[in-house]
Amino acid sequence: MARLPRLNLPHIPQHVVQRGNNRQATFVNTKDYTVYLDKLKKYANEYGVKVHAYVLMTNHVHLLLTPTTANGTSKLMQSLGRYYVRYFNTTYQRTGTLWEGRYKSTLVDTERYFLLVSRYIELNPVRAGMVSEPAKYTWSSYHHNALGKNICLLTEHDVYLALGLSSQKRQANYRALFVDEIPAKALTEIHAATNKMWVLGSKQFKQHIEMLSGRRSTPLPRGGDRRSENYKKQKDNQ
Repeated sequence: MARLPRLNLPHIPQHVVQRGNNRQATFVNTKDYTVYLDKLKKYANEYGVKVHAYVLMTNHVHLLLTPTTANGTSKLMQSLGRYYVRYFNTTYQRTGTLWEGRYKSTLVDTERYFLLVSRYIELNPVRAGMVSEPAKYTWSSYHHNALGKNICLLTEHDVYLALGLSSQKRQANYRALFVDEIPAKALTEIHAATNKMWVLGSKQFKQHIEMLSGRRSTPLPRGGDRRSENYKKQKDNQ
């Protein structure tokens, strides 16, 4: 079955995940993290991509980005991936691939899901049992969004800015979002949409994306629904 084209639309946030091949480590020491972030900033500026949130885990990365062009994210990830693989292979005297195939991504409904995805990203080290709270993990945008550390890589999204009139108020309101755990249903929804590269959002948002992109935003019904009226309508509209 042919792969559906990747959903890349300007000015719509994307949750991007890139994993190490066979779950191998992609960051070994402090310099590795700093090199990755430095080049992420360089290529984000070069290709007009705004970075809102990130976490660098030991064997994968999560990014929340908004491209200003249709191919900005793809160019960013390609250039960053190539540079970092060369750096990593040279540093650790290895050869071959580092990343697991293509990066995964999903378009994010700004109104309903932006802050949820930002929390999801910054809570990764907590869910992995690496730290007890996001402030204790170094390689995360939480230090900027919640604690006010200046990370020049980041661009604050309008949704984040709407949390308060001052930076202190925004940070306090952002920290308050972390008091409650993300529901299991929401975790599953984010994970599935990202890994299968569908769209994360409301029904109206998904319809809007389908109109702009000309491709499906959600999977077709499974076998048991093939005779349903909904399935027939979707087939007729393909």
